[in-house]
Amino acid sequence: MQGKDACRLKISARIAIAAAIAAALWFVMFSPWTAPKVPFWGTMAISSAILLTLARLFFPKWHDGFCLTPAQVGLGIAIAAAMWGIFWLGDRISSTLFSFARGQVDSIYALKSGAAKWLLAAQLLLLTGPAEEIFWRGCIQRFIGERLGEGKDGRQSSRERIRAAVITLAVYTLIHIWSLNFMLIMAALVAGAVWGLLYCIKPGLLPALVVSHALWDAAVFVVFPIM
Repeated sequence: MQGKDACRLKISARIAIAAAIAAALWFVMFSPWTAPKVPFWGTMAISSAILLTLARLFFPKWHDGFCLTPAQVGLGIAIAAAMWGIFWLGDRISSTLFSFARGQVDSIYALKSGAAKWLLAAQLLLLTGPAEEIFWRGCIQRFIGERLGEGKDGRQSSRERIRAAVITLAVYTLIHIWSLNFMLIMAALVAGAVWGLLYCIKPGLLPALVVSHALWDAAVFVVFPIM
C-alpha cells in the first residue's frame, strides 16, 4: 500500500509541477509586467518547446496508442473547421453584446504585426498547436484522470473523466488570465472545453485533436483571421 501511495504522490507532483511551469511561462508571455519586456513569438516558441520537454520527461507514456492515421487527420480538419465557425459566430455575437470586444480581439491580432505571416503560421502549425494539445489533453487531462481512477485498477468512470476535463479546463483557462483580455480568456475557455470534451468522450481522438489545434491556431490567427 505504501508503494502505491508513493506512486500516486509522484504522479500528483508531476502534474502539479508541470502545470505550474506552464502557468509561469504564460505569465511571462501575457502579464502586463513582463509581456512588454519579452519578444512574444520567440517566448511562445520557447514555451512550446518546454511543454514538449515536460511531456517527454514527466509523462513518457503520453504517446501510447498515438497513431496519426488518415482518418484522424480528416477528423482533425473537420474539428478545426467547426471550431472556426463557432468562433466566427461568437465574434459576431460578442461584438454586439460587448462594446469592448472588437478592441480586445484587435489587440490579439496586433501581436502578429511586423512578423512574417508564413513564419507565424509554420510555428503555430508545427510547434505551438501540437505542443499545447499534447501537453494539456495528452498529458495533464489524461494523467489527472488516471490518478483519479487509480483506486479502481486504473479504470476511469465517466464521472472521473469529466472531473479530469473540468480541472484541466480550469487551469488551461486561468493561465490566460494575466492577459487581462476578456476575449482571449473566453477563447481559451471555449476552445479548451471543446478539445477537453472530445478527449473526455474518446481519448483515442488525441491525434485528431492535435491536428485540429494546430490547424485552428494557424487558420484563426494567420490564414483566415476573424475580423
